[in-house]
Amino acid sequence: MTVYFSNEDQQFMQRAMELAARGRWTTAPNPMVGCVIVKDGNVIGEGYHQCAGEGHAEVNAFNACTESAVGATLYVTLEPCAHFGKTPPCALKIIENGIKKVVIAMRDPNPLVAGKGIELLQQAGIEVVIGLLAEQAEELNKGFLKRMRCGRPFVQLKMAMTIDGKTATASGESKWITGEQARAEVQDYRACAGAILSASGTVLVDDPLLNVRWQQLPPAVQQVYPESAIRQPVRVIMDSKHRIRPYHKLFGVESAVWLVGAEHKPRDLSAFPDFVEAIYLDPQQHQLSALMGELAQRQINILWIEAGSNLAGSLISAGLVDELIVYIAPKLLGDQARGLCHMPDLHHLADAPQWQLISHEVIGEDIKLIYRPKHLTEEKC
Repeated sequence: MTVYFSNEDQQFMQRAMELAARGRWTTAPNPMVGCVIVKDGNVIGEGYHQCAGEGHAEVNAFNACTESAVGATLYVTLEPCAHFGKTPPCALKIIENGIKKVVIAMRDPNPLVAGKGIELLQQAGIEVVIGLLAEQAEELNKGFLKRMRCGRPFVQLKMAMTIDGKTATASGESKWITGEQARAEVQDYRACAGAILSASGTVLVDDPLLNVRWQQLPPAVQQVYPESAIRQPVRVIMDSKHRIRPYHKLFGVESAVWLVGAEHKPRDLSAFPDFVEAIYLDPQQHQLSALMGELAQRQINILWIEAGSNLAGSLISAGLVDELIVYIAPKLLGDQARGLCHMPDLHHLADAPQWQLISHEVIGEDIKLIYRPKHLTEEKC
C-alpha cells in the first residue's frame, strides 16, 4: 500500500533528521535519532539522542514540550525502542503521553527492537506510518545499520594522492599531500568514527597520533561540538610482528589503543600504558575479516582507515571497504613516487573492483571524491 506524505510531513521529518545529525560525534555505539512532536500544525517539542546511556530522542522531545502532547503526532527517524536497556522503552513513553500518530523513517534492525516498538504502538491503538525519508535515515546511521545487519562496521578508507595517483615521494615524504582544509575535514571524519585502523608500517614511518585534534576541526564543527565533549576514537593497529614500541606518539594521547596480532604470538604489554590492549585473531581465519567481526562485537559502528598501500590494497581486495574517500591534490610526483595501493596482479579489466561515484567536491585546492562498491547498491552486506 502506498503511503502519502504531505509537505508538512516532509518538513517535520527533515527537522528530525537535522536534530539527529547533531549527535554524530557522541551517540555511538547507539544510533543517531531525532524526534519532533507536532500538535495542530505546530512543533511543541523536539529532541535528539545525545549520548549512549542518556535520554533517547523521544524522551528529550517530551521533556521539551511546551504543552500536553495528548493527540499530537510524533516524527522520529528510527523505530522507537521497546526494551529496557540503560533507559526505559521509548514506545511506552509515547503511549503514556497520549500520542495519536507516529511517523517513522525506518525500522530498527537491532534484534532487541526489530518491529517490536511498532507492534507496541499499534497494539495501543496508535496510528503508525513508516518510510518517510527512509533513504536519508539509512545514510544517517550507515555505521550502526551495517553492524546490526552484517556483524561488522561500516568501513571508510581515506586516501590522499596527487594528480598522478601518488601518495609520497620516492623517499617516503608525504606531509602534506593535501591542503589545510582537507586535513581539517579528516579530523571531522575521525571524530565521527568509533575507531581508526592503521598498520605498524605507517606508525614506524609517520609516527602519527591518529587522534582528534579539536583545534584543527573545521570552524563550523567547532561551533557545535565543544572541545570538552571530544570523544577520541580507538586507535587499532595491525602489528602481527610486534614492531610497535611504547615510545611511539600514539601512546602520548591517553585514549584506547588496540594492538592486533595472532593468537599464537602473545605479546608483553607491561611496558605500555594501561589504555593499551592486545587483540588476538585466529591465524586460521582471514585476518582482516576476523578483525571486522571482532570490532563489531566491541560495538564499533564506523571504522576510519588511514593506512599505507599494503593495508589499503588488502582491504579493497578482500571486499571490506564500504566507502572510498579520495582527496586529489594539485601536485605531480612522477613515476618513482609511491603508489596508492598494492593489489594482486589483475590480467583482465573485468576482474577490477567496480566503484560508483557518490559525490565530488572541491575542498580548498583539492578535489574530494567519494566512491562506494557497486554491489552495495544491490545488497546490504
